[in-house]
Order: sequence, then structure tokens, then C-alpha cells
Amino acid sequence: MFIDKFFNSKKDNLKVEDGEVIKLKGLTKVYDTGKIKVEALKGIDLEVQNGEMVAITGPSGSGKSTLMNLIGCLDTATSGSYHLRGEAVSGLSREELAGIRNRRVGFIFQNFNLLPQISAYENIEMPLLFGGISRHKRRARVLEILDRVGLSDRVDHKPTELSGGEMQRVAVARALAMDPDIILADEPTGNLDTGSGIDIMNLFQELWEQGHTILVITHDPALARRAPRQVEIRDGLITRDR
Repeated sequence: MFIDKFFNSKKDNLKVEDGEVIKLKGLTKVYDTGKIKVEALKGIDLEVQNGEMVAITGPSGSGKSTLMNLIGCLDTATSGSYHLRGEAVSGLSREELAGIRNRRVGFIFQNFNLLPQISAYENIEMPLLFGGISRHKRRARVLEILDRVGLSDRVDHKPTELSGGEMQRVAVARALAMDPDIILADEPTGNLDTGSGIDIMNLFQELWEQGHTILVITHDPALARRAPRQVEIRDGLITRDR
């Protein structure tokens, strides 16, 4: 696929030992409210290899979402280092982090985060538009991904005209648009009924089998069990990695 080859060319130019995609070393995050300091993460060491599917689990307030925000470049660490495919992320400017978020990280949220006033096609097209991809290539990519997630017949439907499961599939397609290094999914089945949740779990399984690197933040034991690797966080520390 032309766009995959285009984006993969930049990946091939980076030296990555053993196919390492994510490397965190001593990562901390402290929230300072002025009166108190809250240590959300207390020195996280984590490596994720190319093509892994990892479930990040733990109770509420354990630091899961904070970790996702740091890996997804939505926030910056207080200390420690973060390398994405061999490139140092720590210390990058806000503009540089925004570029990484658009081109190299695909986000999937519990609440879908789709723009309600535009179609499924246009929602998926947004990252490509911001990425400066030509109109012809955008159209080819969007239609290809819609077919991959089983929504070829929902091209012109707005989110309000879709079921919860269909909206999450649009969100997955949008996450895939720029052929990112990693896919980050935050409670992707949290707002879905049982049947739709199983469909999304099956879709993640297919994406992983196709070679995508996927990190899933979840409270759902059934979804966590689908991941070959499970990392548990408690009180800002990794307590289990298996």
C-alpha cells in the first residue's frame, strides 16, 4: 500500500534494536497543585517490541491513564526517558510532540471522540488532512481502511447515524489512517454492549495479527486476556508483567 510504504520509509531509517518500538526508563510524573504533590508514576521501566499487543491493567487511580498520556505525547514526564522507535521523545517541543501524535500514534478512546457534524469518511480523513496528504491519496486510504474495519457501506453516515460498535470502528479506522508506530486504546469497549465489545476485541486481534503494535488500557478482564502480554500498574508502579 502506497501510504504504508511512505510512512514506513521514515521508520526504516531509524536504528531500532530488536524491533523495539517503545522504551521507557525511570519515567515519573508528578502533579504539583501548589499545596500537595501527587506522584502518579514512580519510575516506570517498560519496553514494547514491534508487533506486540499489550494490555495495561490496574485499579482506578493506579497511573494507567497517565502512562497512556505520556506514551501518546499528550503530556510530558517529570523525569526519566522515553524513546519511540529509537528517537528520544523526552525534551521535544510542544510542536514536535504534536507532530508525533498526528503521524506516529493512533488513539482510540472510550467515548469515540468523533466529530458529530461530519461523516465517517471525513472523521477518518482528518489525520491525513493535517498530515498534508494529497486528496487522491487521502480518498484511497480512507476507503481502504473503511473496508478493513467492515464499514464500506457507512462512508457517508454521521456518528449520530451509527451504532456504538460502528462508531468505535470508525475510531479504529481513524487511528490507522497515518499508519502509526503504535495504537493506543483507552477502555475501547467501555461504552459498548457485550456483542459490540466482542466485535472490537476481535478487530484488535486481527490488527495485531497483521503486525500492528497495540497498547490497550482496560478494566475489562476479557479484553486483557486477549493480549499475549499483560502489564499491571498499582500506585504508579509496574507490579506485574507477564
